Amino acid sequence: MISVSGLTKVFGSGDAAVHALRGVDLEIPEGDFVAVMGPSGSGKSTFLSILGCLERPSSGEYYLDGRDVNSLEDDELADLRNKKLGFVFQSFNLLPRHNVLRNVEIPLIYAGASREERRKRAQVLLEQVGLGHRLTHKPSELSGGEQQRVAIARALANDPLVIFADEPTGNLDTKSSLEIMEIFQKMHRAGRTIVMVTHEPDIAAYARRVIHFRDGEIVREEAKDELR
Repeated sequence: MISVSGLTKVFGSGDAAVHALRGVDLEIPEGDFVAVMGPSGSGKSTFLSILGCLERPSSGEYYLDGRDVNSLEDDELADLRNKKLGFVFQSFNLLPRHNVLRNVEIPLIYAGASREERRKRAQVLLEQVGLGHRLTHKPSELSGGEQQRVAIARALANDPLVIFADEPTGNLDTKSSLEIMEIFQKMHRAGRTIVMVTHEPDIAAYARRVIHFRDGEIVREEAKDELR
């Protein structure tokens, strides 16, 4: 599913160059659930941005579902992000002027789905995350946990190959965090591939594998046979 080899990322040049990634090698098979951890500045968020096709590496190889990502033009990357990748962010990134249903429809609009198709799909996804009764509410009328559920439903809109989550519980209380992680766990059990950045060990414990970054390199990996 995901294969990276010799991945590097350098910001700036000369004496001011910052080496965010230093030759990262990693394989993530289909259906895996990987948590990426590390201290601030370790390279974990840069790594997620590259996997999510939001940034390009300075060097190295990146294959996603057998496709050479580095060979794609910018418009091809944008199409890949919309149709094949789902994103869940710490800050939710919902559109405040639109209601819940419309927020989930947005990726389907860009994908060219008909009005009837996208409305039906969005409603089903919102029901799956327990928000079937909140379709007409604006994000400001929801709790943080509910907003993140909307973001998850939106991420699933185009049935993506991979879900990328950047600190998905970072702005949530303990109860809401557990509810969100139960949804992630359910997605994984259904066969969804998930790559999640977190700084919280109790959140990382929901993943099947935990990758530890330091100074732009993978320094340790933990794996377990059973999920929580």
